[in-house]
Amino acid sequence: MDPMTFSIIRHRLFRIIDEAVITLKHVSGSAITNEGHDLMVSLYRADGSLLMGGVGFLHHLTSAAEACKSIIRRFEGRIREGDVFLLNDPYTAALHTSDIYLVAPIHFEGELIAWSACFVHVYDIGAMNPGGFSPQSADIFTEGFSSPGIRIVDQGEMVQDVVDTLLNMVRSPEMVMLDLRSMIACNNVARERMQALAAKYGAKTVDAAGSELIAQSETLLRARLKELPDGSWQSRQYLDVNGETATVRLTMTKSGDRLVFDFTGSSEQSRHAINCTKWASLGGLFAPLFPLLCYDITWNEGVIRPVEMVAPEGSIVNCTRPAPVSVATVAAIQSVNNAACATIGKMLAASDRYREQATSVWHANHFAIFKFGRNQKGGQSIGIFTETFAGAGGARSFADGVDIGGEIPNPISRMANVETVEANFPIRYLFRRRMKDSGGPGLWRGGSGGELAVVPHKAPDGGIHYVISGKGDRHPMSDGLAGGFPGAPNKYAWAKARNGGDVEAADTADGDAVSWGVFPLMGKDALYVRWNGGGGYGDPLDRDPERVAADVAGDLVSVEAARDIYGVILGPDGELDVPATQDLRAISRAARLERVVQ
Repeated sequence: MDPMTFSIIRHRLFRIIDEAVITLKHVSGSAITNEGHDLMVSLYRADGSLLMGGVGFLHHLTSAAEACKSIIRRFEGRIREGDVFLLNDPYTAALHTSDIYLVAPIHFEGELIAWSACFVHVYDIGAMNPGGFSPQSADIFTEGFSSPGIRIVDQGEMVQDVVDTLLNMVRSPEMVMLDLRSMIACNNVARERMQALAAKYGAKTVDAAGSELIAQSETLLRARLKELPDGSWQSRQYLDVNGETATVRLTMTKSGDRLVFDFTGSSEQSRHAINCTKWASLGGLFAPLFPLLCYDITWNEGVIRPVEMVAPEGSIVNCTRPAPVSVATVAAIQSVNNAACATIGKMLAASDRYREQATSVWHANHFAIFKFGRNQKGGQSIGIFTETFAGAGGARSFADGVDIGGEIPNPISRMANVETVEANFPIRYLFRRRMKDSGGPGLWRGGSGGELAVVPHKAPDGGIHYVISGKGDRHPMSDGLAGGFPGAPNKYAWAKARNGGDVEAADTADGDAVSWGVFPLMGKDALYVRWNGGGGYGDPLDRDPERVAADVAGDLVSVEAARDIYGVILGPDGELDVPATQDLRAISRAARLERVVQ
Protein backbone atom coordinates (compact mmCIF):
# COMPACT_ATOMS: atom_id res chain seq x y z
CA MET A 1 0.00 0.00 0.00
CA ASP A 2 1.06 3.57 -0.66
CA PRO A 3 2.84 4.61 2.59
CA MET A 4 1.11 7.99 2.69
CA THR A 5 -2.36 6.49 2.37
CA PHE A 6 -1.51 3.86 4.99
CA SER A 7 -0.28 6.51 7.43
CA ILE A 8 -3.36 8.68 6.93
CA ILE A 9 -5.76 5.78 7.50
CA ARG A 10 -3.83 4.66 10.58
CA HIS A 11 -4.04 8.12 12.14
CA ARG A 12 -7.70 8.43 11.20
CA LEU A 13 -8.41 5.19 13.08
CA PHE A 14 -6.72 6.65 16.17
CA ARG A 15 -8.81 9.80 15.89
CA ILE A 16 -12.05 7.82 15.48
CA ILE A 17 -11.40 6.07 18.79
CA ASP A 18 -10.48 9.35 20.49
CA GLU A 19 -13.69 11.02 19.36
CA ALA A 20 -15.78 8.02 20.42
CA VAL A 21 -14.17 8.09 23.90
CA ILE A 22 -14.94 11.80 24.24
CA THR A 23 -18.55 11.13 23.27
CA LEU A 24 -18.84 8.33 25.81
CA LYS A 25 -17.51 10.52 28.62
CA HIS A 26 -19.65 13.54 27.74
CA VAL A 27 -22.92 11.62 27.57
CA SER A 28 -22.31 9.51 30.67
CA GLY A 29 -23.53 10.85 34.00
CA SER A 30 -21.52 8.41 36.10
CA ALA A 31 -18.38 9.54 37.96
CA ILE A 32 -16.81 6.10 37.55
CA THR A 33 -16.91 6.71 33.78
CA ASN A 34 -16.32 10.41 33.22
CA GLU A 35 -14.11 10.97 36.28
CA GLY A 36 -12.45 7.60 36.91
CA HIS A 37 -12.23 6.64 33.21
CA ASP A 38 -13.46 3.10 33.87
CA LEU A 39 -14.19 2.65 30.17
CA MET A 40 -12.85 1.29 26.88
CA VAL A 41 -13.49 1.92 23.19
CA SER A 42 -11.90 -0.10 20.37
CA LEU A 43 -12.32 -1.02 16.71
CA TYR A 44 -12.49 -4.56 15.34
CA ARG A 45 -12.35 -6.06 11.86
CA ALA A 46 -15.36 -7.71 10.22
CA ASP A 47 -14.35 -11.10 11.69
CA GLY A 48 -14.14 -9.63 15.23
CA SER A 49 -10.34 -9.54 15.47
CA LEU A 50 -8.78 -6.50 17.14
CA LEU A 51 -8.09 -3.74 14.60
CA MET A 52 -7.04 -0.98 16.98
CA GLY A 53 -7.21 -0.89 20.75
CA GLY A 54 -8.17 2.32 22.48
CA VAL A 55 -7.39 3.79 25.86
CA GLY A 56 -9.11 3.00 29.15
CA PHE A 57 -8.90 -0.30 30.98
CA LEU A 58 -6.83 -2.43 28.63
CA HIS A 59 -8.10 -5.73 30.05
CA HIS A 60 -11.09 -5.33 27.77
CA LEU A 61 -9.37 -5.14 24.39
CA THR A 62 -9.12 -8.91 23.95
CA SER A 63 -12.35 -9.70 25.81
CA ALA A 64 -14.33 -7.34 23.58
CA ALA A 65 -12.81 -9.10 20.56
CA GLU A 66 -14.23 -12.36 21.89
CA ALA A 67 -17.55 -10.55 22.49
CA CYS A 68 -17.65 -9.51 18.82
CA LYS A 69 -16.84 -13.06 17.69
CA SER A 70 -19.50 -14.48 20.01
CA ILE A 71 -22.12 -12.12 18.57
CA ILE A 72 -21.05 -13.10 15.04
CA ARG A 73 -21.57 -16.78 15.89
CA ARG A 74 -24.83 -16.27 17.78
CA PHE A 75 -26.48 -13.96 15.24
CA GLU A 76 -25.03 -15.34 12.04
CA GLY A 77 -27.16 -14.21 9.09
CA ARG A 78 -29.14 -11.79 11.28
CA ILE A 79 -26.65 -8.93 11.73
CA ARG A 80 -28.02 -5.80 10.08
CA GLU A 81 -26.92 -2.22 9.63
CA GLY A 82 -27.79 -0.06 12.62
CA ASP A 83 -27.88 -2.96 15.11
CA VAL A 84 -26.33 -2.79 18.58
CA PHE A 85 -25.78 -5.89 20.73
CA LEU A 86 -25.30 -6.16 24.50
CA LEU A 87 -23.11 -8.79 26.14
CA ASN A 88 -22.05 -9.00 29.78
CA ASP A 89 -21.83 -12.71 30.57
CA PRO A 90 -18.38 -13.41 32.09
CA TYR A 91 -18.43 -17.00 30.89
CA THR A 92 -18.89 -15.80 27.31
CA ALA A 93 -16.47 -12.87 27.11
CA ALA A 94 -17.03 -10.12 29.71
CA LEU A 95 -14.94 -9.60 32.85
CA HIS A 96 -17.87 -9.41 35.27
CA THR A 97 -21.57 -8.65 34.91
CA SER A 98 -21.22 -4.93 35.74
CA ASP A 99 -18.96 -4.34 32.73
CA ILE A 100 -21.48 -4.25 29.90
CA TYR A 101 -20.16 -4.48 26.35
CA LEU A 102 -22.11 -2.84 23.56
CA VAL A 103 -20.82 -4.05 20.21
CA ALA A 104 -22.07 -2.63 16.94
CA PRO A 105 -21.54 -3.76 13.33
CA ILE A 106 -20.31 -1.14 10.87
CA HIS A 107 -21.66 -1.51 7.32
CA PHE A 108 -20.74 0.33 4.14
CA GLU A 109 -22.77 -0.02 0.97
CA GLY A 110 -24.52 -3.03 2.46
CA GLU A 111 -21.37 -4.92 3.48
CA LEU A 112 -20.11 -5.55 7.00
CA ILE A 113 -16.67 -3.90 7.16
CA ALA A 114 -15.88 -3.59 10.89
CA TRP A 115 -17.18 -3.53 14.47
CA SER A 116 -16.96 -0.99 17.24
CA ALA A 117 -17.09 -2.03 20.88
CA CYS A 118 -17.16 -0.16 24.16
CA PHE A 119 -17.87 -0.80 27.80
CA VAL A 120 -18.55 1.05 31.03
CA HIS A 121 -19.06 -0.23 34.55
CA VAL A 122 -22.79 0.45 34.73
CA TYR A 123 -24.32 2.25 37.70
CA ASP A 124 -25.94 -0.98 38.93
CA ILE A 125 -26.59 -4.46 37.55
CA GLY A 126 -29.06 -5.86 40.08
CA ALA A 127 -26.61 -7.99 42.06
CA MET A 128 -27.12 -8.78 45.74
CA ASN A 129 -25.01 -5.76 46.67
CA PRO A 130 -25.46 -2.32 45.06
CA GLY A 131 -22.91 -1.22 42.48
CA GLY A 132 -22.04 -4.63 41.06
CA PHE A 133 -19.16 -5.79 43.26
CA SER A 134 -21.06 -8.36 45.28
CA PRO A 135 -19.02 -9.96 48.08
CA GLN A 136 -22.11 -11.68 49.48
CA SER A 137 -22.81 -13.59 46.24
CA ALA A 138 -22.13 -17.33 46.25
CA ASP A 139 -22.57 -17.88 42.51
CA ILE A 140 -23.06 -16.11 39.18
CA PHE A 141 -26.84 -16.31 39.56
CA THR A 142 -26.86 -13.70 42.32
CA GLU A 143 -24.50 -11.29 40.59
CA GLY A 144 -27.15 -9.49 38.56
CA PHE A 145 -28.46 -9.44 35.02
CA SER A 146 -26.28 -11.45 32.64
CA SER A 147 -26.56 -11.98 28.88
CA PRO A 148 -24.37 -13.97 26.45
CA GLY A 149 -25.63 -11.66 23.70
CA ILE A 150 -28.86 -9.78 23.03
CA ARG A 151 -29.93 -7.18 20.47
CA ILE A 152 -30.93 -3.86 22.07
CA VAL A 153 -30.99 -1.71 18.91
CA ASP A 154 -32.58 -3.17 15.76
CA GLN A 155 -31.64 -1.31 12.57
CA GLY A 156 -31.45 1.98 14.42
CA GLU A 157 -34.54 1.48 16.61
CA MET A 158 -34.34 0.72 20.34
CA VAL A 159 -35.74 -2.69 21.24
CA GLN A 160 -37.72 -1.21 24.09
CA ASP A 161 -39.13 -4.40 25.59
CA VAL A 162 -35.62 -5.83 25.98
CA VAL A 163 -34.27 -2.63 27.46
CA ASP A 164 -37.25 -2.34 29.82
CA THR A 165 -36.61 -5.89 31.03
CA LEU A 166 -33.01 -5.04 31.85
CA LEU A 167 -33.96 -1.77 33.59
CA ASN A 168 -36.61 -3.61 35.61
CA MET A 169 -33.85 -5.63 37.27
CA VAL A 170 -31.54 -2.82 38.41
CA ARG A 171 -31.45 -0.14 41.05
CA SER A 172 -31.67 3.41 39.66
CA PRO A 173 -32.80 2.44 36.13
CA GLU A 174 -32.52 6.03 34.89
CA MET A 175 -28.77 6.07 35.55
CA VAL A 176 -28.30 2.66 33.94
CA MET A 177 -30.23 3.91 30.91
CA LEU A 178 -27.88 6.88 30.73
CA ASP A 179 -24.94 4.46 30.76
CA LEU A 180 -26.49 2.56 27.85
CA ARG A 181 -27.21 5.73 25.90
CA SER A 182 -23.64 6.92 26.35
CA MET A 183 -22.35 3.67 24.84
CA ILE A 184 -24.87 3.77 21.99
CA ALA A 185 -23.78 7.33 21.20
CA CYS A 186 -20.14 6.22 21.31
CA ASN A 187 -20.79 3.41 18.82
CA ASN A 188 -22.80 5.75 16.59
CA VAL A 189 -19.86 8.14 16.34
CA ALA A 190 -17.44 5.29 15.58
CA ARG A 191 -19.77 3.94 12.88
CA GLU A 192 -20.27 7.31 11.19
CA ARG A 193 -16.56 8.10 11.15
CA MET A 194 -15.63 4.65 9.82
CA GLN A 195 -18.24 4.98 7.07
CA ALA A 196 -16.83 8.38 6.14
CA LEU A 197 -13.33 6.88 5.99
CA ALA A 198 -14.57 4.06 3.74
CA ALA A 199 -16.39 6.56 1.52
CA LYS A 200 -13.20 8.56 1.02
CA TYR A 201 -10.67 5.76 0.47
CA GLY A 202 -12.85 2.73 -0.29
CA ALA A 203 -13.78 -0.09 2.03
CA LYS A 204 -11.21 -2.47 0.51
CA THR A 205 -8.42 0.06 0.95
CA VAL A 206 -9.35 0.66 4.59
CA ASP A 207 -9.46 -3.08 5.25
CA ALA A 208 -6.13 -3.57 3.48
CA ALA A 209 -4.62 -0.86 5.69
CA GLY A 210 -5.97 -2.66 8.74
CA SER A 211 -4.48 -5.95 7.58
CA GLU A 212 -1.12 -4.25 6.98
CA LEU A 213 -1.28 -2.57 10.38
CA ILE A 214 -1.84 -5.92 12.10
CA ALA A 215 1.03 -7.52 10.19
CA GLN A 216 3.27 -4.59 11.10
CA SER A 217 2.46 -4.88 14.81
CA GLU A 218 3.19 -8.60 14.80
CA THR A 219 6.51 -8.06 13.01
CA LEU A 220 7.57 -5.30 15.40
CA LEU A 221 6.70 -7.24 18.56
CA ARG A 222 8.40 -10.42 17.36
CA ALA A 223 11.51 -8.39 16.52
CA ARG A 224 11.49 -6.85 20.00
CA LEU A 225 11.09 -10.22 21.66
CA LYS A 226 14.08 -11.56 19.73
CA GLU A 227 16.15 -8.71 21.20
CA LEU A 228 15.22 -9.73 24.75
CA PRO A 229 16.94 -12.56 26.62
CA ASP A 230 15.40 -16.03 26.61
CA GLY A 231 14.44 -17.38 29.99
CA SER A 232 11.70 -17.96 32.53
CA TRP A 233 10.59 -15.54 35.24
CA GLN A 234 8.12 -16.13 38.05
CA SER A 235 5.72 -14.12 40.18
CA ARG A 236 3.22 -14.88 42.92
CA GLN A 237 0.25 -12.78 43.99
CA TYR A 238 -1.89 -13.35 47.06
CA LEU A 239 -5.56 -12.64 47.66
CA ASP A 240 -7.14 -12.64 51.10
CA VAL A 241 -10.84 -12.96 51.97
CA ASN A 242 -11.67 -13.18 55.66
CA GLY A 243 -8.39 -14.88 56.44
CA GLU A 244 -8.54 -17.30 53.50
CA THR A 245 -5.56 -16.86 51.18
CA ALA A 246 -5.58 -17.73 47.48
CA THR A 247 -2.55 -17.58 45.20
CA VAL A 248 -2.02 -16.64 41.57
CA ARG A 249 1.23 -18.21 40.32
CA LEU A 250 2.77 -17.23 37.01
CA THR A 251 5.77 -18.51 35.09
CA MET A 252 6.47 -16.40 32.02
CA THR A 253 8.76 -18.03 29.48
CA LYS A 254 10.29 -16.14 26.58
CA SER A 255 11.80 -18.16 23.76
CA GLY A 256 12.81 -16.54 20.50
CA ASP A 257 9.85 -14.47 19.36
CA ARG A 258 7.26 -16.17 21.62
CA LEU A 259 5.94 -15.45 25.11
CA VAL A 260 4.10 -18.05 27.20
CA PHE A 261 2.26 -17.08 30.38
CA ASP A 262 1.66 -20.23 32.44
CA PHE A 263 -0.58 -20.00 35.53
CA THR A 264 -0.16 -23.64 36.53
CA GLY A 265 -0.05 -23.92 40.32
CA SER A 266 -2.60 -21.18 40.98
CA SER A 267 -5.23 -21.89 43.62
CA GLU A 268 -8.44 -23.72 42.84
CA GLN A 269 -11.43 -21.50 42.19
CA SER A 270 -12.78 -19.84 45.30
CA ARG A 271 -16.22 -19.89 46.88
CA HIS A 272 -15.85 -16.10 47.03
CA ALA A 273 -16.38 -13.76 44.07
CA ILE A 274 -12.65 -13.18 43.50
CA ASN A 275 -12.40 -15.67 40.60
CA CYS A 276 -12.07 -14.80 36.93
CA THR A 277 -12.71 -16.64 33.67
CA LYS A 278 -10.10 -17.51 31.05
CA TRP A 279 -11.06 -14.55 28.83
CA ALA A 280 -10.59 -12.25 31.80
CA SER A 281 -7.14 -13.72 32.53
CA LEU A 282 -6.13 -13.28 28.89
CA GLY A 283 -7.15 -9.63 29.05
CA GLY A 284 -5.44 -9.31 32.41
CA LEU A 285 -2.03 -10.35 31.14
CA PHE A 286 -2.29 -8.15 28.03
CA ALA A 287 -3.24 -5.07 30.08
CA PRO A 288 0.39 -4.49 31.21
CA LEU A 289 1.92 -6.10 28.11
CA PHE A 290 0.44 -3.51 25.74
CA PRO A 291 2.05 -0.46 27.42
CA LEU A 292 5.26 -2.16 28.64
CA LEU A 293 6.30 -4.04 25.51
CA CYS A 294 4.22 -2.29 22.83
CA TYR A 295 4.37 1.36 23.84
CA ASP A 296 5.38 2.29 20.28
CA ILE A 297 3.42 -0.47 18.52
CA THR A 298 -0.26 -0.29 17.54
CA TRP A 299 -2.33 -2.48 19.88
CA ASN A 300 -4.12 -4.97 17.65
CA GLU A 301 -4.41 -8.64 16.70
CA GLY A 302 -0.76 -8.69 15.62
CA VAL A 303 0.37 -8.17 19.23
CA ILE A 304 -1.79 -11.08 20.39
CA ARG A 305 -0.39 -13.67 17.98
CA PRO A 306 3.08 -14.18 19.58
CA VAL A 307 1.54 -14.73 23.04
CA GLU A 308 0.17 -17.94 24.57
CA MET A 309 -1.63 -18.40 27.89
CA VAL A 310 -1.90 -21.57 29.97
CA ALA A 311 -4.61 -21.32 32.65
CA PRO A 312 -5.77 -24.59 34.27
CA GLU A 313 -9.54 -25.04 34.18
CA GLY A 314 -11.17 -24.86 37.59
CA SER A 315 -8.51 -22.54 38.97
CA ILE A 316 -8.95 -19.03 40.29
CA VAL A 317 -7.78 -17.69 36.91
CA ASN A 318 -10.02 -19.96 34.81
CA CYS A 319 -13.06 -20.73 36.91
CA THR A 320 -16.00 -22.82 35.77
CA ARG A 321 -19.62 -21.79 35.83
CA PRO A 322 -21.40 -20.99 38.13
CA ALA A 323 -18.48 -19.74 40.28
CA PRO A 324 -18.99 -16.12 41.41
CA VAL A 325 -16.84 -13.52 39.60
CA SER A 326 -18.31 -10.11 40.42
CA VAL A 327 -15.14 -8.96 42.22
CA ALA A 328 -12.86 -10.33 39.48
CA THR A 329 -11.64 -6.99 38.12
CA VAL A 330 -10.17 -5.98 41.47
CA ALA A 331 -9.21 -9.50 42.52
CA ALA A 332 -7.95 -12.32 40.27
CA ILE A 333 -7.72 -10.15 37.15
CA GLN A 334 -5.64 -7.51 38.91
CA SER A 335 -3.46 -10.26 40.37
CA VAL A 336 -2.87 -11.44 36.81
CA ASN A 337 -2.01 -7.82 35.89
CA ASN A 338 0.51 -7.61 38.70
CA ALA A 339 2.09 -10.98 38.01
CA ALA A 340 2.47 -10.16 34.30
CA CYS A 341 3.88 -6.72 35.13
CA ALA A 342 6.39 -8.29 37.54
CA THR A 343 7.62 -10.95 35.10
CA ILE A 344 7.83 -8.54 32.18
CA GLY A 345 9.76 -6.14 34.43
CA LYS A 346 12.22 -8.90 35.37
CA MET A 347 12.74 -9.76 31.71
CA LEU A 348 13.38 -6.14 30.78
CA ALA A 349 15.74 -5.71 33.74
CA ALA A 350 17.77 -8.65 32.43
CA SER A 351 18.39 -6.82 29.15
CA ASP A 352 21.16 -4.25 28.74
CA ARG A 353 19.23 -2.63 25.91
CA TYR A 354 15.82 -2.48 27.59
CA ARG A 355 16.74 -2.19 31.27
CA GLU A 356 15.68 1.46 31.42
CA GLN A 357 12.15 0.40 30.47
CA ALA A 358 11.83 -2.01 33.41
CA THR A 359 9.38 -1.02 36.13
CA SER A 360 8.31 -2.44 39.46
CA VAL A 361 4.66 -3.27 40.01
CA TRP A 362 2.41 -0.22 40.16
CA HIS A 363 -0.82 0.18 42.14
CA ALA A 364 -1.45 -3.50 42.84
CA ASN A 365 -4.57 -3.59 45.00
CA HIS A 366 -7.67 -1.67 44.05
CA PHE A 367 -10.00 -0.92 46.92
CA ALA A 368 -13.46 -1.48 45.50
CA ILE A 369 -15.60 0.46 47.95
CA PHE A 370 -19.10 1.28 46.73
CA LYS A 371 -21.24 3.74 48.66
CA PHE A 372 -25.02 3.49 48.52
CA GLY A 373 -28.00 5.08 50.22
CA ARG A 374 -30.20 8.17 50.25
CA ASN A 375 -28.23 11.34 49.62
CA GLN A 376 -28.61 14.86 51.01
CA LYS A 377 -31.07 15.70 48.22
CA GLY A 378 -33.37 12.81 49.05
CA GLY A 379 -32.39 10.72 46.02
CA GLN A 380 -30.73 7.34 45.88
CA SER A 381 -27.01 7.28 45.05
CA ILE A 382 -24.62 4.45 44.22
CA GLY A 383 -20.98 5.04 43.43
CA ILE A 384 -17.40 3.96 43.91
CA PHE A 385 -14.61 5.82 45.67
CA THR A 386 -12.67 6.74 42.52
CA GLU A 387 -9.49 7.29 44.53
CA THR A 388 -8.81 3.65 43.73
CA PHE A 389 -7.97 4.79 40.19
CA ALA A 390 -5.41 7.33 41.48
CA GLY A 391 -2.96 4.50 41.98
CA ALA A 392 0.79 4.79 42.56
CA GLY A 393 3.65 4.44 40.11
CA GLY A 394 6.20 1.67 40.41
CA ALA A 395 9.85 2.69 40.55
CA ARG A 396 11.87 2.52 37.35
CA SER A 397 15.52 1.54 36.85
CA PHE A 398 16.45 5.21 36.68
CA ALA A 399 13.83 7.15 38.67
CA ASP A 400 11.33 7.05 41.50
CA GLY A 401 7.75 6.04 40.84
CA VAL A 402 5.15 8.77 40.47
CA ASP A 403 3.26 9.58 43.68
CA ILE A 404 -0.49 8.94 43.23
CA GLY A 405 0.64 8.06 39.71
CA GLY A 406 -2.15 5.95 38.24
CA GLU A 407 -1.73 2.34 37.13
CA ILE A 408 -0.31 0.35 34.24
CA PRO A 409 -3.54 -1.30 32.96
CA ASN A 410 -5.31 2.04 32.46
CA PRO A 411 -3.11 4.84 31.09
CA ILE A 412 -5.86 7.47 31.57
CA SER A 413 -7.14 6.53 35.03
CA ARG A 414 -7.77 9.34 37.51
CA MET A 415 -9.86 10.14 40.59
CA ALA A 416 -12.80 12.47 41.05
CA ASN A 417 -12.53 15.78 42.87
CA VAL A 418 -13.52 15.71 46.53
CA GLU A 419 -16.24 18.25 45.71
CA THR A 420 -17.77 15.92 43.12
CA VAL A 421 -18.13 13.14 45.68
CA GLU A 422 -19.45 15.42 48.43
CA ALA A 423 -22.01 16.89 46.02
CA ASN A 424 -23.50 13.48 45.27
CA PHE A 425 -23.20 11.63 48.57
CA PRO A 426 -24.01 12.65 52.16
CA ILE A 427 -20.41 12.48 53.32
CA ARG A 428 -17.61 14.87 54.18
CA TYR A 429 -13.89 14.25 53.73
CA LEU A 430 -11.73 14.71 56.81
CA PHE A 431 -8.65 14.45 54.58
CA ARG A 432 -7.29 13.01 51.34
CA ARG A 433 -3.51 13.00 51.03
CA ARG A 434 -0.38 11.10 50.11
CA MET A 435 0.45 8.27 52.49
CA LYS A 436 3.76 8.31 54.36
CA ASP A 437 5.91 5.17 54.03
CA SER A 438 3.63 3.67 51.35
CA GLY A 439 6.03 3.70 48.39
CA GLY A 440 8.27 0.62 48.23
CA PRO A 441 11.81 1.41 49.44
CA GLY A 442 14.69 0.99 47.02
CA LEU A 443 17.55 2.64 45.22
CA TRP A 444 14.58 4.25 43.51
CA ARG A 445 11.49 4.63 45.68
CA GLY A 446 8.05 3.47 44.58
CA GLY A 447 5.44 6.18 44.19
CA SER A 448 3.36 6.85 47.27
CA GLY A 449 -0.23 5.74 47.59
CA GLY A 450 -2.76 7.75 49.51
CA GLU A 451 -5.16 7.76 52.42
CA LEU A 452 -8.56 9.27 53.10
CA ALA A 453 -11.20 9.42 55.78
CA VAL A 454 -14.88 10.34 55.44
CA VAL A 455 -17.78 10.88 57.83
CA PRO A 456 -21.55 11.20 57.22
CA HIS A 457 -22.75 14.72 56.48
CA LYS A 458 -26.33 15.96 56.02
CA ALA A 459 -27.51 12.38 55.56
CA PRO A 460 -31.31 12.11 55.78
CA ASP A 461 -31.04 8.53 57.05
CA GLY A 462 -28.21 9.28 59.45
CA GLY A 463 -25.57 8.02 57.05
CA ILE A 464 -25.07 5.53 54.24
CA HIS A 465 -23.72 2.01 53.73
CA TYR A 466 -20.67 0.84 51.87
CA VAL A 467 -19.52 -2.39 50.23
CA ILE A 468 -15.89 -3.48 50.58
CA SER A 469 -14.38 -6.15 48.35
CA GLY A 470 -11.10 -6.81 46.60
CA LYS A 471 -7.98 -8.70 47.65
CA GLY A 472 -7.82 -7.83 51.32
CA ASP A 473 -5.09 -6.06 53.25
CA ARG A 474 -2.89 -8.86 54.66
CA HIS A 475 -0.33 -9.09 51.86
CA PRO A 476 1.91 -6.54 50.11
CA MET A 477 1.16 -6.83 46.39
CA SER A 478 3.10 -4.04 44.65
CA ASP A 479 6.23 -6.12 44.14
CA GLY A 480 9.63 -4.47 44.06
CA LEU A 481 12.24 -5.23 41.41
CA ALA A 482 16.01 -5.90 41.51
CA GLY A 483 16.08 -5.88 45.30
CA GLY A 484 13.44 -3.19 45.78
CA PHE A 485 10.85 -3.61 48.53
CA PRO A 486 7.10 -3.88 47.90
CA GLY A 487 4.76 -0.97 48.47
CA ALA A 488 2.75 -0.89 51.69
CA PRO A 489 -0.53 -2.87 51.64
CA ASN A 490 -4.03 -1.43 51.79
CA LYS A 491 -5.85 -0.77 55.03
CA TYR A 492 -9.53 -0.24 55.86
CA ALA A 493 -10.75 0.89 59.29
CA TRP A 494 -14.19 1.58 60.76
CA ALA A 495 -13.57 4.26 63.37
CA LYS A 496 -16.52 4.34 65.76
CA ALA A 497 -17.44 7.49 67.61
CA ARG A 498 -17.16 7.23 71.39
CA ASN A 499 -19.47 8.90 73.91
CA GLY A 500 -21.18 10.92 71.20
CA GLY A 501 -18.03 12.81 70.27
CA ASP A 502 -16.51 13.33 66.82
CA VAL A 503 -13.82 11.00 65.57
CA GLU A 504 -10.59 12.94 65.31
CA ALA A 505 -8.86 12.74 61.93
CA ALA A 506 -5.66 11.50 63.55
CA ASP A 507 -7.50 8.57 65.14
CA THR A 508 -9.34 7.24 62.08
CA ALA A 509 -6.63 4.73 61.12
CA ASP A 510 -6.92 3.07 64.56
CA GLY A 511 -10.51 1.88 64.04
CA ASP A 512 -11.74 -1.68 63.68
CA ALA A 513 -10.31 -3.50 60.66
CA VAL A 514 -12.79 -4.31 57.88
CA SER A 515 -12.01 -5.79 54.45
CA TRP A 516 -14.94 -7.76 53.00
CA GLY A 517 -18.70 -7.26 53.15
CA VAL A 518 -21.32 -4.56 53.72
CA PHE A 519 -20.97 -2.05 56.55
CA PRO A 520 -22.81 1.04 57.84
CA LEU A 521 -21.34 4.52 57.97
CA MET A 522 -23.73 6.16 60.42
CA GLY A 523 -23.86 8.93 62.96
CA LYS A 524 -20.40 10.28 63.72
CA ASP A 525 -18.45 7.17 62.69
CA ALA A 526 -15.66 7.47 60.13
CA LEU A 527 -14.32 5.27 57.34
CA TYR A 528 -10.55 5.26 56.85
CA VAL A 529 -8.93 3.89 53.68
CA ARG A 530 -5.26 3.56 52.79
CA TRP A 531 -4.17 2.40 49.35
CA ASN A 532 -0.88 0.79 48.41
CA GLY A 533 2.18 2.48 46.97
CA GLY A 534 4.26 1.27 44.04
CA GLY A 535 7.12 -1.20 44.32
CA GLY A 536 10.71 -0.03 44.77
CA TYR A 537 13.68 -0.70 42.47
CA GLY A 538 17.11 -1.73 43.72
CA ASP A 539 18.65 -1.94 47.18
CA PRO A 540 17.38 0.73 49.64
CA LEU A 541 20.89 0.91 51.15
CA ASP A 542 22.14 2.21 47.78
CA ARG A 543 19.72 5.16 47.70
CA ASP A 544 21.32 8.59 47.76
CA PRO A 545 21.03 9.73 51.41
CA GLU A 546 20.15 13.24 50.23
CA ARG A 547 17.10 11.82 48.46
CA VAL A 548 16.04 10.05 51.63
CA ALA A 549 16.40 13.28 53.60
CA ALA A 550 14.29 15.08 50.99
CA ASP A 551 11.59 12.37 51.25
CA VAL A 552 11.51 12.80 55.02
CA ALA A 553 11.23 16.57 54.62
CA GLY A 554 8.40 16.03 52.12
CA ASP A 555 6.54 13.79 54.57
CA LEU A 556 6.82 10.78 52.24
CA VAL A 557 9.18 8.75 54.43
CA SER A 558 9.30 8.66 58.22
CA VAL A 559 12.45 9.23 60.23
CA GLU A 560 12.13 5.64 61.49
CA ALA A 561 11.94 4.17 57.98
CA ALA A 562 14.86 6.33 56.88
CA ARG A 563 16.94 4.80 59.68
CA ASP A 564 15.69 1.20 59.72
CA ILE A 565 15.25 0.57 55.98
CA TYR A 566 17.48 3.09 54.18
CA GLY A 567 20.17 3.24 56.83
CA VAL A 568 20.05 7.05 56.89
CA ILE A 569 20.56 9.02 60.10
CA LEU A 570 19.02 12.47 60.35
CA GLY A 571 19.61 15.08 63.01
CA PRO A 572 16.91 16.84 65.08
CA ASP A 573 16.35 19.42 62.35
CA GLY A 574 16.33 16.88 59.53
CA GLU A 575 19.93 17.47 58.53
CA LEU A 576 21.83 14.50 57.13
CA ASP A 577 24.45 12.94 59.42
CA VAL A 578 26.87 11.57 56.83
CA PRO A 579 29.35 9.72 59.10
CA ALA A 580 26.57 8.08 61.13
CA THR A 581 24.79 7.05 57.91
CA GLN A 582 27.96 5.47 56.51
CA ASP A 583 28.50 3.56 59.74
CA LEU A 584 24.90 2.32 59.94
CA ARG A 585 24.89 1.17 56.32
CA ALA A 586 28.15 -0.73 56.86
CA ILE A 587 26.64 -2.44 59.92
CA SER A 588 23.45 -3.28 57.99
CA ARG A 589 25.37 -4.84 55.11
CA ALA A 590 27.51 -6.86 57.49
CA ALA A 591 24.39 -8.12 59.27
CA ARG A 592 22.97 -9.26 55.94
CA LEU A 593 26.08 -11.31 55.23
CA GLU A 594 25.80 -12.99 58.61
CA ARG A 595 22.28 -14.11 57.73
CA VAL A 596 23.38 -15.78 54.48
CA VAL A 597 22.80 -19.53 54.60
CA GLN A 598 26.06 -21.36 53.85
